Amino acid sequence: MIPGFAGLIVNGLLLGTAAVSLFPLLWMVSVSLMSPGEASTFPPPLLPRDATLGNYRELFAHGGMARYLANSVVLTAAVTLVSLTVNVAAGYAFAKLHFAGRDRIFKLLLGALVIPAQVAMVPLFLLLKHLGLVNTYGGVIVPAAASIFGIFLVRQYALSIPTDLLEAARIDGANEFRIFRSVIVPVLKPIIVTLAVFTVLGTWNDFMWPLIVLSDQELYTLPVALASLSREHVQDHELMMAGSVVTTLPVLLVFLMLQRYYIQGLMAGSLKG
Repeated sequence: MIPGFAGLIVNGLLLGTAAVSLFPLLWMVSVSLMSPGEASTFPPPLLPRDATLGNYRELFAHGGMARYLANSVVLTAAVTLVSLTVNVAAGYAFAKLHFAGRDRIFKLLLGALVIPAQVAMVPLFLLLKHLGLVNTYGGVIVPAAASIFGIFLVRQYALSIPTDLLEAARIDGANEFRIFRSVIVPVLKPIIVTLAVFTVLGTWNDFMWPLIVLSDQELYTLPVALASLSREHVQDHELMMAGSVVTTLPVLLVFLMLQRYYIQGLMAGSLKG
C-alpha cells in the first residue's frame, strides 16, 4: 500500500472518531440554545432556528444554578488542595523515608484498590454520621483527602529522585519539612499537576457520594442539582442541556489548559516507574 494513502486512511479514521466523539457535546450546546420545545420535534433539529440564551437565564434566575456552581467550585478547590497535600506527602514518604512497616503498609494499600468503592459507602457513611459530618462539606472532603491511586502515582515518580540530593540537603542543615517544600515539591511538579487534574475532574463530576452525604439542597453540587432539576423539568430538554453545558464547560476548560502538563506527568510517571 502506498505510504501516503495509508496515512490518509489513518487520518480519516482519526477524524471520523473525533467527529463521533464530539457530536454529542456539540449537539448538547446546540440544544441549549434552542427555544423551549424545539428539540422535541421530529426529526430533532441539529441547529436552533433562532439561537437564544433564555435557557441559561432561566437556570440562573430561577433554577439556583449560581449557588450550585459556587458550591461545586468551592468544594472542588477544597478537595483538590487537601488531597494534593496528603497524597504528595504520603507518596514521598513511601518512596524516600524509612519507617517500620513501610513496604507492608504500601502493599496493603495496593491490595485495597481491588475493593469496589461502593462496598465501603455504607460503613463510611455510618462513620461520618458518628463524627457529625453528614450533610456538611466535611463529609465530602474527608473521604477524598487520601487516595490510594494518588499516593501510588506520586510514589512511583518520587522513586526517581536521587537520594544523594536529599542527603546533601540534610548535610546543609535543612530539616525534613524544608526538604519537602524546597526540593521535593518542585521536582514533583509534573505529577502534582497530573494528580490535580485527576482530582478536579473526579470531584467536579462526582454524583453518587455527594448525593448520599448531602441532604440539604442548599449544599448540592452541580451534578446532584442537575439530577434534581431534571425531575421537575423532565420534558424541558433545552433547559437540561443548558444545565449540562454549565456543568461540563468548566472542567473541559481546565483540562484543555492543563492538558500539556497532564500528558507530561503521565508519560514521566510511566517511564520513571
